[in-house]
Amino acid sequence: MTLRDFFEAASAQPIYIVFYFVMIVVVALLTGWLAKGEGEDSPWKYLYSALLYLVCVPGILAIGLGIYLFLFERRSIFDMNMLLEVVPVISMIATILIIRKNVNVDKIPGFDKLSGLVMMISAALAIMWFVDRVRIVIFSAMPIQYLLMIFVGLLLLIRIGWSRLIKS
Repeated sequence: MTLRDFFEAASAQPIYIVFYFVMIVVVALLTGWLAKGEGEDSPWKYLYSALLYLVCVPGILAIGLGIYLFLFERRSIFDMNMLLEVVPVISMIATILIIRKNVNVDKIPGFDKLSGLVMMISAALAIMWFVDRVRIVIFSAMPIQYLLMIFVGLLLLIRIGWSRLIKS
């Protein structure tokens, strides 16, 4: 099954996707109502962490896919799949805003890992866009192992630079 096949199968049954993202927002609202003022305590912060991961990973991937399709595939904005590219992002934003009302997101376990994921995806897309724009052809004679090592090295370098920037 390719990614295109998966998207077509998911688009054929939109109720599951809409239910998934709506339920995460509803659970975040209910949790905010039930845990008013206790969001940083033990059981609630783990529920918030699970909710954030359940909504942010698909949301971040939808953003990354959208950027990839617009930058590299030169796809028109009118060809966007609203169900798979917009609903996850809207649900992610709504869930983060709801959770931020009740708890400081810095107190939620694993939230810093999500920002690391965003940074790694952004760095990968930036490197891919740069290579695409300058049309580097020299790499065609280089073995793929070396090319992958250079790519991973650049990602690590960007990650180290980002972590030093944040700590300063």
